[in-house]
Amino acid sequence: TARTLAMKPKVILFDEPTSALDPEMVQEVLNVIRALADEGRTMLLVTHEMNFARQVSSEVVFLHQGLVEEQGSPQQVFENPTSARCKQFMSSHR
Repeated sequence: TARTLAMKPKVILFDEPTSALDPEMVQEVLNVIRALADEGRTMLLVTHEMNFARQVSSEVVFLHQGLVEEQGSPQQVFENPTSARCKQFMSSHR
């Protein structure tokens, strides 16, 4: 992350940044990402950390079979999804 930030990118991409981590390290990584979000950094975060995504995102995109199934604010996607697949997924992750 330090090397990435040193390059001052316009967008930072994270693809499942916590997936291969020891459980004790997960919170540390999430704290760094949260701090970057609080600074106003633009990030694209692919994650299964649903509560975290809901807390730090300004926009959420739900993909199903490689296609955008739902897109909107965290409140809209997590609380009022319109697609059947997104509704099913969100109801199983509350």
